[in-house]
Amino acid sequence: MATLTMPSPPPFEKPQSRPSADLQSLITEKPNEASAGLDTKSAIEIARIINHDDTKVAAAVKKALPEIAMVIDTVARSLRDGGRLIYVGAGSSGRIAALDASECPPTFSTAPSQVQYIMAGGPKALASASDVNEDSPELGQRDIARRRPTRKDIVIGISASGRTPYVVGATEYARSRGAKTAAITCNPNSDLSQVADVTICAEVGPEVLSGSTRMKASTAQKMILNMITTGAMTRLGYVYENLMVNVHMKNAKLVERGISVLMKLCDIDRETAIRTIKSAGKSIPIAVVMLKANVDKMEAVRRLQKSDGNVRLAIDDSRLEL
Repeated sequence: MATLTMPSPPPFEKPQSRPSADLQSLITEKPNEASAGLDTKSAIEIARIINHDDTKVAAAVKKALPEIAMVIDTVARSLRDGGRLIYVGAGSSGRIAALDASECPPTFSTAPSQVQYIMAGGPKALASASDVNEDSPELGQRDIARRRPTRKDIVIGISASGRTPYVVGATEYARSRGAKTAAITCNPNSDLSQVADVTICAEVGPEVLSGSTRMKASTAQKMILNMITTGAMTRLGYVYENLMVNVHMKNAKLVERGISVLMKLCDIDRETAIRTIKSAGKSIPIAVVMLKANVDKMEAVRRLQKSDGNVRLAIDDSRLEL
């Protein structure tokens, strides 16, 4: 498995004020010629302009796929070794990080501690702006220090500009403590990239609404975080084929999804699926292994424990001996 090459962590020192790029010189802050005179356009014209500009996002993310793949494998290794993925962001970036972290437990049955987020201004900033906090690297250091990052963890700083002091300070502190670090940004050669082991840069260009990085930049960030967590969980074996075998059945919708997954994977009827899920203690991975490997619950549990939850390996027990 490819992993980040980690240099020895430098001794931590209080960050000195490093020269930041002038805001107006950043690609994400420049005026977008395609949306000139936006306030004079009709509703359909505005929608078309935004839609056309949004088509650039996937292409920008595509250019960063090699770096995204590196981070996927590093996240998978960290989680397998008992470490954590900790996102750090501010503003729109922090809210997207919070969204991705909060959706991992119901999608993959991960513990809430495995994928976390830290946001400038704290959880209250999810609903109301606390942008002043993002100007302080010291607050970033303080907040990440409370999570006690270690060599087992990976900390990912997210900042469209790549210069947000809160995110830079937190990422730098985490790296000084031995954690693996990554940056997700939309501007090249950023301050954040200087303190991260690997940088994922999606150059989406100027926004339709100049400087409003909740638009293309945030869309790119959402796509990248989707790739990282979905990719890492798939590498860990929490996905079988392309189905959510680790879905956490907490409500009616997720119960139905679990039943559907078992029916599709094992080619069984609904009644058999429900009966097997009940006998498996409402665990889809256990139910899948029971049916696919033709074993009882106790043996399915043993195999899953031996494979660290990797469903495919648990089904083919002979591969666990390799």
